[in-house]
Amino acid sequence: MRELSLNVLDITENSVKAGADEIKISVVAAGDLLTITVADNGCGMSEQMLESVQDPFTTTRTTRRVGMGIPLFKQAAEQTGGNFGIISRLGEGTTVTAQFVLSSIDRAPLGDMGDTVMTLMAGNTDVRLRFEYSKDGEEFVFDTDELKRELDGIPTDTPEVLLFVKEMINQNITSINGGVTI
Repeated sequence: MRELSLNVLDITENSVKAGADEIKISVVAAGDLLTITVADNGCGMSEQMLESVQDPFTTTRTTRRVGMGIPLFKQAAEQTGGNFGIISRLGEGTTVTAQFVLSSIDRAPLGDMGDTVMTLMAGNTDVRLRFEYSKDGEEFVFDTDELKRELDGIPTDTPEVLLFVKEMINQNITSINGGVTI
């Protein structure tokens, strides 16, 4: 995928399909590393599935015989000199972590995280989504539960709210990065 945010979108959509009603996305830039973590409270995976999930020819879908999301995310991390890991327990959820070397010429750009969060919110109003972005000790946190309290009954999937969230996330990331794109 051309942007890491699209990998995050794919992984979080898997979380929703796994029955998660809480998903946390964490993006941390520290030194020369970018760490992206997606954690959910979905159904989790068996040890057998966990062992094979990084294989592009393993999928739970019935419409096609390959599953490229996790293998592509893993490859994107490893081609920068970074690493990749998955922890999952049946009935408890899954955590996917990819670490990228920021200075690597092979690292894809982070991309539009505001758009990723907005897209997830648009189709999953019953899922609590928490997005955290931090760099060198400065942090921004967005939580759909806080947004719902502030909106006091206004639906979170209205176009105005979704565009506001997208812009707010992207502005905060840009501010933390000092105007530089990661």
